[in-house]
This record gives sequence, structure tokens and C-alpha cells, in this order.
Amino acid sequence: MPELRKDPILGRWIIISSERSKRPTSFGPVSERVAAHLCPFCPGHEDNTPPEIISYRNSGNDADKQIWKLRVIPNKYPALMVEGTIDHESFGLYERMNGIGAHEVIIETPNHDCDITDMTEVEVNDILWVYRERMLDLQKDIRLKHILIFKNHGRDAGASLEHSHSQLIATPIIPKRVVEELNGSQNYYNFNKRCIFCDIINQEMSDDERIVNEIDNFIVIEPYASRSPFETWILPKNHQSSYLEMNEKEHFSLAQCLRDTLIRIKLALNDPAFNLVLHTRPVSTEAKDYYHWHIEIIPKLTNVAGFEWGSGFYINPTTPEEAAQFLRKIEIKENTIDQI
Repeated sequence: MPELRKDPILGRWIIISSERSKRPTSFGPVSERVAAHLCPFCPGHEDNTPPEIISYRNSGNDADKQIWKLRVIPNKYPALMVEGTIDHESFGLYERMNGIGAHEVIIETPNHDCDITDMTEVEVNDILWVYRERMLDLQKDIRLKHILIFKNHGRDAGASLEHSHSQLIATPIIPKRVVEELNGSQNYYNFNKRCIFCDIINQEMSDDERIVNEIDNFIVIEPYASRSPFETWILPKNHQSSYLEMNEKEHFSLAQCLRDTLIRIKLALNDPAFNLVLHTRPVSTEAKDYYHWHIEIIPKLTNVAGFEWGSGFYINPTTPEEAAQFLRKIEIKENTIDQI
């Protein structure tokens, strides 16, 4: 059983998960490219994964329905386990609880060599829609307080398999990073009676220095205090605290926006490894007025070293203004991607 342990100094929770140590890539470099005939995420290898939770399949006759377009499965080496009770306890300075939660893998395509940048907008929309479906289902579990969806692309970003996929981890506590965002947003709202993310969007639209693109209700920016080169955020222009507040039209616009943004990053930076994280209002909090959901994309262009670990400071050698201008120069045309 995985275990959650609380750091008594910083107040953050650490997951101790011995199951993860059984992965083939544990404590060593991420494995080299896995050929399609060996990849557990490829069609025909469904027996190599845990039973699927949900899948999207082709419509039509029975033969067509056997062909899946997208699958969600439990992670074979989960950081947290669904079964069991939390059993929160304290002893002396320390707190612990059982590692209860959910850890799922979203296999985004049956095509081993396809990534989001190669997909149609409809296919990207399917990925975003299944995020919604899994959130709606998992939030029914009263043990779970927060749901985080993320994507690791490339070896340097921690992807152990090349086949395009993202992951979901639902936890019985709200992660410290999210708590810090919530607290900062609430403090700003208490003083100004406005959402800080909405004010950031308004200032970025006024300054027009760090905007990468705008598609319908979404804006893409390089944040003013970017932690690393080409850190990129996607935010809804209208105030929404939860990812689940989007309607179907907004979902499709987000699919267009995400695909467009990842194509720009891929072309401008020679297909870098990156981490993508979806931050949305936790299940267990009432932060509707002051929190604002968003997607963060962090290309892995620099290393976090001793100073960053020791101080909490990040050293970014590229200004967000330069990064935004560079990404804006990427012109995306139907069926072609060209750089101006």
C-alpha cells in the first residue's frame, strides 16, 4: 500500500510508493524508443495493460466498434491505490495516511507514432472530453480532494513510453503547489474583489507583449514571471474556476488552442520534451469566485540545479516577451506548418 507522509517543516505531503519501484525504468535512464510491436499501448496489446476504465470507439458495425480511438486504463504501477481506507494518523511530529487515490493513464491514440500535434482538432477534443468524464466520475468519491491531469512528453520530461498518453492522479489531500495558488488567489480577491487571473488576462491584453495567440474564448501567454524558457499558459478569457464549467463549444475551442500551441512549441523549439499540467479548482474547495483554471506547459530546455533546489528561485535565461514574440512568428496553415 502506498503511503502519504507530511513534511513537518514545509507542510507538503510526499507519496512513498514502492509499487513505482517495479517499473522497468526505475532508478535509471528512461528507456529507449519502444517499437510498436512491443508497446503495451498499441492495438492488439490490450492484454498487457490493466482492464480499461473507458474507451472511445468507432461507430458502425460490430467490427468497427472493436477499433478503439482512445482508452483510459489504471496505471500498471500506480502512485496511489483506489482500494482501502485513508487511516490518517499522527505520532510525535509526524503525520501519515494510506496512499488512497486514483492513478490512470489516458492512451490518446492507437497510432504509435502520432502525437497531439499530428492529430485533428476532433481527436484532440476527444482527449479533453475524456478528461472531463474521468473528473466527473472521480469527484463522486468523497475520499478524493483533488484531481490533477498531466502529460509528460519526451524522455527528459519523464515519459517512460513514447506512445502518446497523459495521466490522471487523484489525491486525498490538495497538493501544496495548488494550495499556494488558492491562497494567493483568495488573498488578492479578499483585497480587490476580483480574480487575479482575470486581471492578469486583462493586463496581458492591454500590454500585448506576452500574448502568443488568442482563439475564441482562450488566450495563450508567456507568464510575466516565467520559471523557465517558453513556459506557456492557456487560460479561458471568461472567468471559470473549474475545467468542468466549459460547454461543448468551449471544449472544441480549447482543443484548437492546445493543438495550435503545441505545434508552435514543437516547430519553434525542435520538438522539445515538455510537461503539461492542468490546474483546476479542487473537488473539496469553494473557490468559484477567486480561482481560475488553466493549463501550464513547461518545455524542458534548462535543468533545475543546486541553486534552484536550495533557494526556490528559478533562473530563466529567456524573457517571456522574447519567447512570446518567437512563438507568434509561427504561422500554422491547413495541412502545413510554416515559420515566417
